[in-house]
Amino acid sequence: MRSSAIERACSRCGAGLLAASLILTLVAPAYAKQKNKKNKSSDDSSQQNPVPIPPAPPADQINLDIGEMLGAFQLGDVAMMHKYYADDATFVSGEWAPPVVGWMNYVPLFKREWSAYQDIQLIRRNTYVFTHGDVAWASYQWEFDAMSNGEPFQARGQTTLVFNKVGANWLIVHNHTSEVDQGCPTESRNQTPAVRPTASAGRAQP
Repeated sequence: MRSSAIERACSRCGAGLLAASLILTLVAPAYAKQKNKKNKSSDDSSQQNPVPIPPAPPADQINLDIGEMLGAFQLGDVAMMHKYYADDATFVSGEWAPPVVGWMNYVPLFKREWSAYQDIQLIRRNTYVFTHGDVAWASYQWEFDAMSNGEPFQARGQTTLVFNKVGANWLIVHNHTSEVDQGCPTESRNQTPAVRPTASAGRAQP
C-alpha cells in the first residue's frame, strides 16, 4: 500500500517534470528568438548610426592631399591631379612669361612636358603647412629623377602651393615651382644632369 502511494507520487512528480520540460521547450526558443531579435536590432542600429570619425587637422589633410597629388603627377594622371586643383588655379611659368591661368590651359602643357620623361620618381622633403581660416599654404623641397631620351635626368627644386577651402576640401589655387641650381654639390647625385628639358610656360610642376 505504501509502495503504491510512493509510485503515484513519483508518477505525479514525473508528470510535473515532463510538463515543466515541455514548457521550457516551448518558451526557450521564443525567448532566444526575442533576445536575438533585440541583439540584431541593436547591431542594425549601430550600423545605421556609426560613431562619426573626427576630421583630420587641416595641416594633416593638406599634407596627405599633396602626397596623393604628387603620386598622380608621377603617373601622369591628370584626372586624379585635377581632384586637388581648382578650375581657376594659376601656375607660375618656367620661363619669362605670364602665369598659366586655369586648369584646362595647364593640362596640354603638362602632358607635353611629362611625355618627354620615363620612369619618373619624385621625392618630397621638408614640407611645412600653414593655415589661416579658409586659406592655407605649403612649401616643400623636391628631387626629380627620370629618364629622358634614353639618358638619366635629375633636378631639384622647391614648391609653394596656395590652398583655398571649398566645402570640406582644400583645393590648390596657385602653384609656384622653381628649379634650383644644378651646380650644388651632392655626393649621391651626378654633378650635372645628362639632359636638360626645354624651358616652356607649361613646365611640369611637381
